[in-house]
Amino acid sequence: MNAEPAQRAPRIVGFCGTTWRPARAYALVEAVGGELRRAHGLHPVVHDLVDAVPDLCSTRPEAMGPRARALLAELQAADGIIIGCPVFQGSFPGLFKHVFDMVAPGALRDRPVLLTAVGGGMRHSLMVEHQLRPLFGFFEARTVPTAVYACAAELEPGRPLPVPLTTRIGIAAEQFARQFDHRRASAA
Repeated sequence: MNAEPAQRAPRIVGFCGTTWRPARAYALVEAVGGELRRAHGLHPVVHDLVDAVPDLCSTRPEAMGPRARALLAELQAADGIIIGCPVFQGSFPGLFKHVFDMVAPGALRDRPVLLTAVGGGMRHSLMVEHQLRPLFGFFEARTVPTAVYACAAELEPGRPLPVPLTTRIGIAAEQFARQFDHRRASAA
């Protein structure tokens, strides 16, 4: 009996740089996750800083508390990552960056990453290309070409997302999911 081993579903981790709930950046990552589930059969698990904040206060990963160490381990073991980031003063929050200061330099090499961010207005949209993409370039991660930026007003609780935003989510999710199709094809 020569049965093919069952293919393990990709582990997709969403990570938001938010320290409160509800948060629009978290809602945006959830919207991307919903599209990945609906259209591509991928099932992301989403975390944010609020899950690990008390345990993050260290300058070395081994000295962090258990929740922060678990978050780091999950990010580094993920097959793909969805990043959700609020924009503060034209950049990502310091604690968000601190998490990635604890990630081993080669840990995210060739890992698909979908970038999302939420800011107060359109001028904050440049943060994705000038801050987030270079950060993940350092890690040699494979960021998908389309990032998803939303103004806070586009993510009002209880309101449907605007069509241009859902279109962009669909494009980015397709590019992200395609990374896993390529991996499966090259493994066969």
